[in-house]
Parts: sequence; C-alpha cells; structure tokens
Amino acid sequence: MRSRMVTSPVFGGDRILGAILFEGTMDREIRGVGSAEYLWSAKGVVPFLKVDKGLADEADGVQLMKAMPELDALLARAAAKGVFGTKMRSVIQMANASGIGAVVAQQFEVGRQILAAGLVPIIEPEVDIHSPEKGAAEVLKASLLAQLAEQPEGRPVMLKLTIPEVDDFSLELVEHPSVLRVVALSGGYSRDDANAKLARNHGMIASFSRALTEGLSAQQSDSDFNATLD
Repeated sequence: MRSRMVTSPVFGGDRILGAILFEGTMDREIRGVGSAEYLWSAKGVVPFLKVDKGLADEADGVQLMKAMPELDALLARAAAKGVFGTKMRSVIQMANASGIGAVVAQQFEVGRQILAAGLVPIIEPEVDIHSPEKGAAEVLKASLLAQLAEQPEGRPVMLKLTIPEVDDFSLELVEHPSVLRVVALSGGYSRDDANAKLARNHGMIASFSRALTEGLSAQQSDSDFNATLD
C-alpha cells in the first residue's frame, strides 16, 4: 500500500515536502530502489524515518518514549540510505507541568543525539485531541520555547504539533530561528476538520497520515485510488 501511494502519479515533490517511513519500509525497495532513495531521486520528496520504539506507560499525565538503546546504529544506517531526518512521538494527555517538561526534555535530548548523527529531528509532543485539559498546549509551548532558547546556533529542529485550539497559537514557534518547520498532525480529526483547522494557523503545514489516507483502500482500481489520493 505504501508503494502504491508513493508511485501514484499524484504523489510528488510539487505537493509533498517529505514522507515519514517506518524502519521496515526504509529497509524495503520501491521499484527496485531503496525506499528513501526512490522518494528523493524519483519523486523529489525528502525522506524521514520514525525512530521511536513506542510509548511508555502513562505517568504525570503523559507518555514518554520508550528507551532507544540501538538509536546510534539506526541513525548511521538511515544516513547511509539517504534519509534526511527523523520523527519520534510522545503523547500528552493532561496539563501537568512536570510531565510535559519531562516529555520536552526527553525529545530535545534525543533530538540533539540525532543532530549529532547528521540528521534533522522532527520533535513530536502530541497533545491528545480528546484531552479534557486543552491548556496542556499552553504549558507545552512555554516548555518548547525554553528548550529552543538553549538550542545551538545553526542546529535547527522541526516540530510536529497538534493543531491548536486557538488560531495562530504556534506562530511564535513557526517564526523561531531554531525551528525549520512546524508541521501539524491530524491527530484523529477527519480530513475536512483537520484541513479547516490547519487553514486558520499560518505557517503550519500538514503532516497528515490518518487524514491523508482516509478513503483509500487496497480494493480500489488504480484510477479510483489515484483520484481519492489526488
């Protein structure tokens, strides 16, 4: 299915900046070429790799990332395959300052390890869209700004954030000199809802997986599949 999406004539660098691969997808080929190499050489799409190993149990209203003892080896392999950057996800359920601080500290600690390996990290502290405490986004923004203030010059990161409830709430992050891009996750919103919310937040761009693949199925003819993806 991933090969079908990537090889579709409507999927290309004129509309898509980057694509995030699972490790298994990175290790496979598309039309006889390594997946990351195919994305860039055939489609002009920048390849990223999901590097986290899933979420730890909830504590202090958040879920940190599980330990990644093999990360350095994975990063070296990714760089050799032509991968540009990485993505790693934590989840925030409640506006707990201690928990959110731990999430952001862990994300930036690992992010700096990724930068040292020559790759660009997408830092993703997702605020659950069903959280009863949407104020978590405010605590998160303050914590992100504090870490960005410590970011070495010339070593920018990317941020992947839940679309905020308050329009342009993330604009300060979008304009920060240590941030390459702020991308928005659809987070379970329908495509229509995610698009409408994103359109009201200037400078954020879509990083949608669930919303992008909505309506696609393996049973569709190529013409129907491509028309839906289009």
